[in-house]
Parts: sequence; structure tokens; C-alpha cells
Amino acid sequence: MERWQTRIDTTSESFRANRDAMGALLREMEAQLALARAGGGERSVARHRKRGKLLVRERIELLLDEDAPFLELSPLAGWGSDYAVGGGLVTGIGVVSGVECIIAANDPTVLGGAITPISNKKTDRALEIARLNRLPYIQFVESAGADLRRGEDSAEAEMRRQTGHFAESGRFFHDITALSAARIPTVSLVFGSSTAGGAYQPGMSDYNIFIRGRSKVFLGGPPLVKMATGEDSDDEELGGAEMHATMSGLADYLAEDELDALRIARGVMTHLNWRKLGPGPTMPADEPLFDPDELLGLLSVDLRTPMDIREVIARIVDGSRFEEFKPLYGRTLVTGWASIHGFPVGILGNNGVLFSDSSEKATQFIQLCNQVDVPIIFLQNITGYIVGKVYEQGGIVKNGSKMINAVSNSRVPHITVIIGASYGAGNYGMSGRAYDTRFVFTWPTAKIAVMGPKQLAGVMSIVRRGSAAAAGREFDEEEDARLTAAVEDRSEKESLALYATGRVADDGIIDPRDTRTVLGITLSACHNAEVKGADGYGVFRM
Repeated sequence: MERWQTRIDTTSESFRANRDAMGALLREMEAQLALARAGGGERSVARHRKRGKLLVRERIELLLDEDAPFLELSPLAGWGSDYAVGGGLVTGIGVVSGVECIIAANDPTVLGGAITPISNKKTDRALEIARLNRLPYIQFVESAGADLRRGEDSAEAEMRRQTGHFAESGRFFHDITALSAARIPTVSLVFGSSTAGGAYQPGMSDYNIFIRGRSKVFLGGPPLVKMATGEDSDDEELGGAEMHATMSGLADYLAEDELDALRIARGVMTHLNWRKLGPGPTMPADEPLFDPDELLGLLSVDLRTPMDIREVIARIVDGSRFEEFKPLYGRTLVTGWASIHGFPVGILGNNGVLFSDSSEKATQFIQLCNQVDVPIIFLQNITGYIVGKVYEQGGIVKNGSKMINAVSNSRVPHITVIIGASYGAGNYGMSGRAYDTRFVFTWPTAKIAVMGPKQLAGVMSIVRRGSAAAAGREFDEEEDARLTAAVEDRSEKESLALYATGRVADDGIIDPRDTRTVLGITLSACHNAEVKGADGYGVFRM
């Protein structure tokens, strides 16, 4: 494979300006990450420690193999909402006794670990990742149950709360048992109280580890039992760890303390005799020729400024080696072969809007990746598919549909990194979140929307102008200017990477310098499942 020869001048004014702008975005991201790591704040943390308990990230660190990485997923979920940043739940990929696992851990310093719409989304995504990638699922249970705080007070609001609770909780029970049916082990460590619907978290798990004097699992606590049956009971006899270990049989292991529970969990993972079904790395895993720090200066925050995606590829693939496929055809899409941390991959990266020729090129390349069972990395910086009379007559809908068909029916793992724009159907064609993509990460510069803010505001202005003309009304230019500015401002804010990640629309914002490492961890995780391409495709309109 050829080694890329960079054309970037790292001493140029534009490079320095890009790097400074990216640095500002990274500092903002780090400030939000600090909020997430702080959990429920100093008072809640102090109260938790006073009870002799470890913090959630301390528990995770002690569970993981020594010096093993932990790739936290959706750490800024809840940003821009009424809920705490992080959502009171820590999820991620870590290695336990040599086995790559999904870990989902309640943070009891945030609302007592209560289940909120944000933590529900994170849980759903963690279970999906476990299923798609065949990763054992470990959950740390310590939750006050569903967040029952009341907001809007009306019959309709109450109905939404009730139906939403049943839909979300019911799906969780379904998904965790579906993992077990798929022979993907599930393990619960119960660090505190797990009541009502939360009692089914250990109830649905393959292995349960309870802690003497700490774990409390019951469908109804003592007050509810008193109200329902008139029976008097205390926490321990109703749902304590020793009772479940000696009488109900719900507890499979009885630990003496938190450290003992973590030790037992590591032992459980050891006896699984776990083996990956996909091949391991087969290529040299040498570092790129170019400093990954240079990734900070490649992309302008003004996404209208062009950038050659090959410069990004050269800083994330092994040895900066890249065998480009069809380099002279469909030039606005770069396709080719490389390896990352020794794992062979196919790469699709945007160098502009998608035309018919670039769409057909993508279709063929995705099919080729499926023929040889190679995962695909999508590097998104795309304003969408080309529009206009000439292009419509030339078949852009037909050819763009071929590409989306190929993405939809591809069966090799897809990992997507949105580095810049991700607008409209371009998000679909470049394997956005809706396409069973194994992982989706964003750079701080990413913007995700139906279309660019200026374009959206302009389209709405044209529609208003047309409506006024059709009704014979005088068009109010001043009001139109005000509405256009408001739409553009709101669209700009809602397209930001922080807005998307706050709603769990991706698996997290990453520092561009960590892109290679993140891809290496996720590629390794993907290979727990069999890596096998599609046997066939839907009908392409040739």
C-alpha cells in the first residue's frame, strides 16, 4: 500500500487558527466532562463516602484488568436538558479477566441512581451495543427506581409518564433476557437497593452477586407491603442479600463487601471460557507517520472550508498506508483499504457533496468489503446528495438509493466518525446511527441536521414568500428577516455536537487525537461477533 504524502503546512496561519478553534471546543467539552465525573456534587459524594461506599468510577476501575482502557460511551448524555450531565449512569467498554465487556453502572450520587429518560436511553444503547457486537453485559445495580418527580400536572402528562415508563422498562427487561437467549452472558452486581421494576435487573440476569448488609432487592419495600397486605417486615427479611442467598435463591454469590463482589465478578468472567468469533489483527500495527496532534488543525470550524479527508486517514491508519480504490472516479468520495491497530478495514470518507458517480463508487466498494468480510469505517463530512435539475435528470435519486441500499444491507461492522457536517440523506448514505451502525462518534466540530442552518432558514423564507403571493398578501420583509434569523440561530444550536450527544444520538464526542485509539478499541469489540459480509442485496436500480 502507498504511504500518504501530506500536503498540510502545519506552520500556516489557517492551520494555527483551526487548531486554536478546536482547542476552544475541546476545553468546553472537558468542562462538561468534569461535571459528569462529579456525579451528584460534593454533598452527595460526601454522603455516599460516609456510608463506606466506593464511587461508581472507582468500582469500574477496580473491576477492570490492570492498565486496561475504558471507553466511556455517551458521557455527556443529558447535556442541555433538565437532567444531570451523564444521566446518572456510566456505560462503556472495558476488559475484565481478559474479556471485552459492556459495563452499565448506576451512579447513586445522582438522584439516588434513579432511572430517568436519559439513563434509559443510555441503557438501551448499551444493550444494543452488547447485542450487535456479542459483548458480555455487566451491570452495577444501585438505584432508587424510576424518577417519579412530577413536572407538568395534567391527565395527559400523567398518561405520558405512565405509558413511557411501561414502554421503557418493559423493553429493558426484554433486551436483557434477549442477550441471554443469544448466549451473551449478563452479570449483575447489586451494590444497594433495587426495588420495584429495578428488582428485575438482577432477576433477569444470568449471574447475580449480592453484598451482605448492602444489597436490597424486592418488588415492594416495607411501607408498600404494609399498605398492601398489613404485614410488618424490615428490609433485610424482605429483600436482603443473605435472605436471597439462603432462601429465595435470587443471589448466586454472597460477597462480604464491595471489593469482594468485584473479585467474584472477575472470577465469573474467567470461567465463561469466552472466545471471539471474529479474526484478530492480521496486519502490522505500526503508528501513523504523522503526529495525531496535527488532527487538531486540519478542519476549520467553518465547515464550508474544504479539507482533503485523506489527511485525516493518514493520521489514523497503520503506517499511514492507504490503498485508494477508484481514485480518478467519483472524486468527492474517497474509498480504499487500510488497517487500524492491525485490523484490516475499508474506509469511505467525504471530500464534498455526493454525486451520482461517487454514489455508485460507494455502492461497489461496500459490496467489495462484504465479499472479503472487512469492517467499514465511515468518515463523515457531508452536506448531502447533489440537488438540481441536471442532477435529478441524471439519476441522483436512483444512484443515491443504490448507496443507501448497500449501506442498509451490508453485514460487516460499520463504525462512523462524524468529523464535520452530517446533513440530510448524506447522514444515511454514510451509515448514520439509524443503520445498525456498531458505533457512532463525533468530533467537537460535528454538526448534524436535516440541512445546513442557512439553507433551512432560506427555504422557510422562500415558502413564506410563496404563501404570501398565493394569498395576495403584502410580504413583510422585516418580519421575514426576524424569523429567518431566529430559525437559523435555533438550527445552528440544535445541530451542534453537544446537542446531539446530550440526546444520545451518538456514542460520544471524542478528541480528534484519540480517533485511532477509539477505532482500535471498537474494532476489537466488533470482532467478538463473527465478521461476515452480506450474502445478497436488495434490487439496485441499475
